Amino acid sequence: MSLPAELSLRTAVDVLKAAPALTAGGVLDLSGVTRADSAGISLLLELTRRAGGSLKLSGAPQQVVQLARFFGVDSVLSF
Repeated sequence: MSLPAELSLRTAVDVLKAAPALTAGGVLDLSGVTRADSAGISLLLELTRRAGGSLKLSGAPQQVVQLARFFGVDSVLSF
């Protein structure tokens, strides 16, 4: 499974179910994501927590990075 284009409350449950496969290599490819909301940022934080804090987020769109910065969690997420 790849990530949906939108990381939101609507897609969070499915992404969490697929988390082991999505994060198996320690890198999560966000290049297909076009939009995220606060639930999407929370989702990325939870995936990072489940990976022991060592999850690398690659290909993150600027909107996701800016939203993480807005919420003050960009230092926790490894873009």
